Amino acid sequence: MKYLITGLGNIGDEYANTRHNIGFVVLDALALSFGVSFTPGRYASVASARYKGRTLVMIKPSTYVNLSGKAVKYWLNREKVPHENLLVVVDDLALPTGQLRLRAKGSDGGHNGLADIIFHLQTTEFPRLRIGIGNDFAQGYQVDYVLSRWTRQEEEILIPRVEKAVEAIRSFVTIGIDGTMGIVNPKSR
Repeated sequence: MKYLITGLGNIGDEYANTRHNIGFVVLDALALSFGVSFTPGRYASVASARYKGRTLVMIKPSTYVNLSGKAVKYWLNREKVPHENLLVVVDDLALPTGQLRLRAKGSDGGHNGLADIIFHLQTTEFPRLRIGIGNDFAQGYQVDYVLSRWTRQEEEILIPRVEKAVEAIRSFVTIGIDGTMGIVNPKSR
């Protein structure tokens, strides 16, 4: 069985460790846990690993967050992965910093990257792992907020949560989403 694990983020050093790049950070940690590294591919950096008899194709789109749909559609088709075996790892302003939410389907929730994936796939029927980045910004400054680097306090919360996100991805691959995953609080476990 094959899975496509997609972490959303923006390419380039100027975006490293920004709130919008938490998907890339999680994918880097996942790849590291399997001892594999990303190589440039069409529309994305790509890594593959085997886990419990399953193949994981991991991509970090090089199309920037808001245009991720083209990369996701290409790799789904190339690898012949069904939508239910796609997992998109994405930042979420509506969740407190560090909170995780794994869902089998849903709307874009105002996230342009998810909206573009939904547009290209013509469905909302794919799993997503949302990672809270909080929303401590003045009205009209959302873009500045998501593209700014984590504060020291946020880093102390987010870095340990990256490992929980990796665990959630491994659980998704082995047991799927049964509706009980829901919200995982930063202080739990």
